Amino acid sequence: MGKVRTVITGGAGFIGSHIVESLLQQGNSALILDNFSSGRRENLSGLERAQVIEGDVRDFETVVGLLPGTDVVFHLAAVVSVLTSLEEPHTTWEVNLKGTYNVLEAARRAKVRRVIFISSSAVYGEYPKLPFKETHPPQPESPYALSKLAGEQLCSLYWRLYGLETVALRLFNVYGPRQNPFSQYANAIPNFTRKLLTGQTPTIYGDGNQTRDFVYVGDVVRAAERAARSKKAVGSVFNVGSGKRVSVNKLLAEIQKILNTKSKPEFSPRKQGDVLHTWANVQRSRKVLGFAPKADFSRSLRETVLWFKNSGIFNQ
Repeated sequence: MGKVRTVITGGAGFIGSHIVESLLQQGNSALILDNFSSGRRENLSGLERAQVIEGDVRDFETVVGLLPGTDVVFHLAAVVSVLTSLEEPHTTWEVNLKGTYNVLEAARRAKVRRVIFISSSAVYGEYPKLPFKETHPPQPESPYALSKLAGEQLCSLYWRLYGLETVALRLFNVYGPRQNPFSQYANAIPNFTRKLLTGQTPTIYGDGNQTRDFVYVGDVVRAAERAARSKKAVGSVFNVGSGKRVSVNKLLAEIQKILNTKSKPEFSPRKQGDVLHTWANVQRSRKVLGFAPKADFSRSLRETVLWFKNSGIFNQ
């Protein structure tokens, strides 16, 4: 990506820390803003060259003070759970919408070159036509999904009104090392892995036939970096997924195979706000960003599950 000065909001999180790691490996400077509400200091182990500011994107003065001299902002700080957003809609709006406004306005004032906004496939909701294209009308079904859609619109507005370069990335179901397995809102891969490794019964919400487009975190990092440098990407929204889908039942079977266990799951009612299917059409990302997912799902899933097993994270 070349030597650039970057700020990563939410940089101590699962995805953010991987972006920071890649930026540093390429010789870029990285300043992290994180309030550590969900980000973990352990994620920054080995990333000591990054400057870390403990602060909140809801504090405009904090954000304004960090951006002068910055080339690119990767904005990941957010309430990231559909269920949390249902329980705490006010906090979700404050963090996801006000926080995004603060980043964009501070970037405009500081003459930042580009802001990469991390959005979500949740904006599609239960849209019936698969796979999801960026041209499909959004149907958000939770405060989280709507806040991400509103963030996309804010980015578009700042590009059209003020010339601030923005790119929005709709991430699908991201997985990989450093994902938090302890949250009650943890997604299927860390949740299943934790329960199987600790002798608990895994829970499937619904009948397990729902499908997800699982995208490896390394592919997400590559997409974000391409979004930061592509001239054609400005002002647009892009899907970032694998372009494939896997049922939850098959996912559990794959993890059981890796861990050599046959623990039977229990089935519970489908969670409020959960959609039945996610599946990314990645043609626009291929054409404009030059991004094509590289990770082999079986290999990357095995790598992820064994990272959880060997990290000692469940022995803490």
